[in-house]
Amino acid sequence: MAETSAAASVPEAAGAPAVHPLEELGAYLEGRIGAAMTGRTVAFGELTIEVTREAIVDVLTFLRHDDRCRFSTLVDITAVDWPAREERFDVVYHLLSMYRNHRIRVKLRTGETDMVPSVTAVFPCANWFEREVFDMFGVVFSGHPDLRRILTDYGFRGHPLRKDFPTTGYSEVRYDETVKRVVYEPVKLTQEYRLFDFLSPWEGGAHRLPGDEKA
Repeated sequence: MAETSAAASVPEAAGAPAVHPLEELGAYLEGRIGAAMTGRTVAFGELTIEVTREAIVDVLTFLRHDDRCRFSTLVDITAVDWPAREERFDVVYHLLSMYRNHRIRVKLRTGETDMVPSVTAVFPCANWFEREVFDMFGVVFSGHPDLRRILTDYGFRGHPLRKDFPTTGYSEVRYDETVKRVVYEPVKLTQEYRLFDFLSPWEGGAHRLPGDEKA
């Protein structure tokens, strides 16, 4: 009887759905990180976890040094702007484990006036990444050793990747032969720049494109 019962249980065990490695890793992280982790998803073959702003240094330290994770490479830091949301920005960290052949995305929410702890002590390469996010979005990283603009000029106004930043910018730059230096001037646009008739440049061709009907 014992042998029959054991044999009968084999197909049931073999037919059980396998747990996806990223789902398994997400559950492991949820158990280890605890309240600092506010959510997790697996989509398009990638694991994303959401954490609190205050815990980001501890979370990335754990992900780098835990033997089951070993995310030793910080690939990138970027941000996403949600102007209508109270905590306006998502700051996003992309990590790679060459030891485990896994990638992970770590996200946190932060407000326009909040400061995000710098992770340069964990990943020195975060220095320039955080400077770029500061320059493009205006997110301030506390504890950063040299937080200043990296892509725009020192006198640049605003943050270009915010969704409320005008496509024309606020000022234009040119070299002035009279004063022999670069000068900044308010943007001056001709009225034609602001008139959009949406006519197709291929008007009269054999094929109609969106906008042709407005001709």
